[in-house]
Amino acid sequence: MNVIFLGPPGSGKGTMAVRVGKEMNLAHISTGDMLRAEMKAGSELGKLAKSYIDKGALVPDQVIIDMMGERMKADDAKGGVLLDGFPRTVAQAEALDAIATIDAVVNLEVDVQVIVDRVLARRVCPDCGAVYSTKNHSGEACDKCGGALITRADDNEQTVRERFRVYEDQTAPLIEFYSRRGLVSNVDGTMPIEEEAAYIVEVLKKV
Repeated sequence: MNVIFLGPPGSGKGTMAVRVGKEMNLAHISTGDMLRAEMKAGSELGKLAKSYIDKGALVPDQVIIDMMGERMKADDAKGGVLLDGFPRTVAQAEALDAIATIDAVVNLEVDVQVIVDRVLARRVCPDCGAVYSTKNHSGEACDKCGGALITRADDNEQTVRERFRVYEDQTAPLIEFYSRRGLVSNVDGTMPIEEEAAYIVEVLKKV
């Protein structure tokens, strides 16, 4: 089974993807994580991606498509994948058709103000990628590896609202694109984490 998670930045796609991926034995592929790894390594792709991400803009389609095409060839992707952050545009979705067959699309619905509040409270570990919220984690160190938690450069209200606007303009049309194929399930992205994950698993089991 190949599943796409849609939802504006900060809607909880990553958190849900990890939990649902483990439950359903699907490889979790996050373009955001892949791009951040490239940026941390200082690669040419990473530098290019950073120039767009820091402004709240999307990385060009072809860059993402080429990167995803290679990732989908990996052994862990052969049993099914859960795509988190890809596709982000209809052009990417059309290119994805040449790479894989999509069986379901989960669309997380969250209001922009909820996302702003979430993102402003977000702290990440640059060493292992773990994500925390100051709402339930008051420490300065990562519980998993001990790394010092940081606020990502793009985690500020102005950038968050711009990313939401970009999502509405360029990514939301994907909902219509996949709805025409009968693949979209809308999910309330403000449910408690465990409840939301369990609900999504049940939805996917019916596909």
